[in-house]
Amino acid sequence: MTEQDSVNNLHGRIALVTGATRGAGRAIARALADAGATVYCTGRSTSQTPSDYGRAETVQETADLITAAGGRAIPVITDHLDPDAVRALIQRISAEQDRLDILVNDIGGEAYVKFGLPLWDHDLAEGMKLFQTGFTTHLYTSHAALPLLLKNRGSLVVEVTDGTRSYNASHFRESVFHDLTKTTVDRLAFAQGHELAPHGGTAVSVSPGWLRSEMMLDAFGVTEQNWRESAEANRGKPDALPPYEFVISETPALLARGITALAADPRRARWNTQSLSSFSLAEHYGLTDVDGSRPDAWSFITDMETTQVDQLEVHNYR
Repeated sequence: MTEQDSVNNLHGRIALVTGATRGAGRAIARALADAGATVYCTGRSTSQTPSDYGRAETVQETADLITAAGGRAIPVITDHLDPDAVRALIQRISAEQDRLDILVNDIGGEAYVKFGLPLWDHDLAEGMKLFQTGFTTHLYTSHAALPLLLKNRGSLVVEVTDGTRSYNASHFRESVFHDLTKTTVDRLAFAQGHELAPHGGTAVSVSPGWLRSEMMLDAFGVTEQNWRESAEANRGKPDALPPYEFVISETPALLARGITALAADPRRARWNTQSLSSFSLAEHYGLTDVDGSRPDAWSFITDMETTQVDQLEVHNYR
């Protein structure tokens, strides 16, 4: 079996995807299920009690999409900031499946990011809400889930963050709380990888590029049909929305396809402790986004710092 063939070989695997309500989490849950895994999908939102993100999506909808496609999904309403609730979730998975093979920590807290505020002007409670949502949820979930993951060799932990390790090491992410949240998630993957390795497990951090999620499209007032022309029209207009850099954006499917290929790769331990991107995974496994492209967002964004916009050709990064 080649690496390309293995992408559809997750039958019998049990996966937990946190933050599966929308965006990357929803796409990852769907891709893992399409490859044959049974996927526990968690989130806080229900039709009766929507989250404070102000979004209509629910984790039940994610499960319904998976079921309609012939996959198996089990939605569980879970607040991952409540350690007791997280422990109850893992106990349920243990009782129902007696194993857990794949953990994807995808809760991000993006709705709580406040850019343009120095630390001393930032509301402390709001900043900590971002950090706790975007990092502490990952820590609580891994703490509860790792004993079950380690029952079988070959387990995989994926920490979804924003920015690769090399990019974040040389770039301030515009806000102290945002910077710390995303870099700490990556460090959690690095640390877990060291502890999992003697037990046959693998942990990595993975970052999408500029994610064209439902929230991002809405924030820029564009749709999946017109986002590209809207971004291209703003070339050379630094304050316009969407910014020109949005031309390098990608759908959540690219990240989801890469993580699924990684989970199915019998040699995935070679990536242990590493920081990966949707582009690096797609390049290695021969994957593309839904439109056939393979955006290299972090290279494009980095090159924009040293190259005039009118000299950059986006097709060179796709």
